[in-house]
Amino acid sequence: MTNQPYEGYDPYPQQGWPAQQEYDDPQAAQQQYTQQWQGRTWDTQVQAPAAGAAETAYLPQQTYDAQSQGYGAGQHVGQQGAAAPGQGSGGYGSPAPSPGPHGPAPYGSAAGTPGPGAYGPASATPPGAGHHGSAPAAPAPAAPGSAASSSDYGPATLAGNARVTDAQRARLEGRSPIIEPGIQPAALTALLGLLLSGAAAVGSYALLVPLVLLQAVTAAGWFRLNGMWPARQGIALAFLGALVADAALLTAGRENAPAAILGTLGVWVLLSLVMQLRSHADPDERMYGLMATVASAALAIVATGHLAADPDAVTVGAAAVAVAVLARALPLPTPASVVVSLLAAAGAGIAVGGMTGLGAKGALLGAGAAVCALIGHRVASYDYPSRFVHFTAGVALPLAAAAPAVYVLGRAIG
Repeated sequence: MTNQPYEGYDPYPQQGWPAQQEYDDPQAAQQQYTQQWQGRTWDTQVQAPAAGAAETAYLPQQTYDAQSQGYGAGQHVGQQGAAAPGQGSGGYGSPAPSPGPHGPAPYGSAAGTPGPGAYGPASATPPGAGHHGSAPAAPAPAAPGSAASSSDYGPATLAGNARVTDAQRARLEGRSPIIEPGIQPAALTALLGLLLSGAAAVGSYALLVPLVLLQAVTAAGWFRLNGMWPARQGIALAFLGALVADAALLTAGRENAPAAILGTLGVWVLLSLVMQLRSHADPDERMYGLMATVASAALAIVATGHLAADPDAVTVGAAAVAVAVLARALPLPTPASVVVSLLAAAGAGIAVGGMTGLGAKGALLGAGAAVCALIGHRVASYDYPSRFVHFTAGVALPLAAAAPAVYVLGRAIG
């Protein structure tokens, strides 16, 4: 009785084991058994939670010589080369293969099983793999309830990337798409409003400095709010329209302010049309760009109303907007925050109006400017805005939207 396997004997007919394949590269063999998980996920870069230490124990890479080492589920016994009864070739009763020219396999044991560290647990090696060379250990099936086998999403899928934005987190949690600017944008708005209020008391040319800054931030913030960035041509066109409106107003005087502002706005609508007609983008994109450019230019030009209004009205209105935005940023429920903001603006209007000569009428002016400012604040909070939106549109839109109210109410009660 020899230790050679039976000729023509196929120990695994019609089975999926790669017993009849001989791999030159162990990595290629390992890749065939790698499980591919194609479940849905929101973040493909997040790994599943770490398993237990027993499941993730590192098995060193082993290289085998199919000619010098033959082994299956039943291995050589000791150093004699004798096979255990009934386990010569995978437990099927066939004789064990003879040891190679280099002597018996170094991993044999008296129990007829491979030694530790050879190729993992004995159950992971397909029986009879020693007939045709080594076969890598098949990965153990995932434990029930693990992240890879569970039907629901595990903690890694729900947690997402550590760099997830507030907007993405709100979307995943099903919260409102309205994210209001925080206390820092409100503080910047208040600072810019106080600059407008103080500069208006000095003179028109002093007011021009913070006004130009307000118009530039308004033009950039509106494009970013619409998801169009950098959009340099549109921002430059809107800002240029604001500068032209300021120059026309200073040239024509406050008595001709409506003609200067509306005339500039009409010309800039035509320029926006021409610019979009020369664009090579798709028709839908051109229409979207046209609306964003016209709206940005309109807001920047309308902000010129601070320069057209009475200086006392600008002083009261800008201070009221500063107080209203700060009160709106307080951690209160939205209805209560709005009421507190309007009351604070009216109080600021009375206080500043007493210093300018408007007196108690300043309460009406402050409340009206605060209403427009809160509308601009709400627009800057629309549809998952980014941090950049909060520090541009969230800062500028309350003051820009309050300009018409300051002009109209200032002329009405002045």
